Amino acid sequence: MSDHSLFILALMAWKMVLKPLTNPRKEASQERSRATVDALVEATARILVREGFDKASTNRIAEVAGVSIGSLYQYFPSKEALVAAVIDRHSQDTMRVVRRELAKAATQPIEQGVRTLVAVAVKAHRIDPKLHRVLSEQIPRVGRLEKVETFSRENYALFKAYLESHRDEIRAVDLGLAAFICVTSIEAVTHNAVLHHKIVSDEAMEALVDEATRLVVGYLTD
Repeated sequence: MSDHSLFILALMAWKMVLKPLTNPRKEASQERSRATVDALVEATARILVREGFDKASTNRIAEVAGVSIGSLYQYFPSKEALVAAVIDRHSQDTMRVVRRELAKAATQPIEQGVRTLVAVAVKAHRIDPKLHRVLSEQIPRVGRLEKVETFSRENYALFKAYLESHRDEIRAVDLGLAAFICVTSIEAVTHNAVLHHKIVSDEAMEALVDEATRLVVGYLTD
């Protein structure tokens, strides 16, 4: 084997060592173990919001959760694995809301349907917004965390399916590209409005939904 090949293998091994483990060690099956895992995930979320990712050490998480460090490592190999669990839980909470609302939009005409989609994006960002901001802006993209997306691929697929079913209401456009542009625009507007500009009053939110709907419908129909 050449020196170059040995160097490449050594580099790959070094990267594998450095890459944090983000999968849990084992699944909690009993009620007591599930309570321990829940306490650890909730403690991780609280620390991320109050102190940030850098200070969310495994020792600190175990302390806040009231769990021994040995018990923590029994279920999670690293803080990144705990953060991944927080992301999974938050994503599931968000997607439950999104899927329910998108089901309503499926049969609505384009303007009403887009309005529903914008409104659900606002609602999704208002689910624990402080945690949402940390997860979308502070978390390094390593391991499973590389897949973190505030609006997941599932949302692009759902929006594309909606456009396909309303093809006669929109101009001729590549539906995949249109779904990407619309979802990315909605995400950017609602993310910044809720998490950065603190637009929270019902009146302000209604105006935001109106304007974002006009933006997206105009792109799709003009």
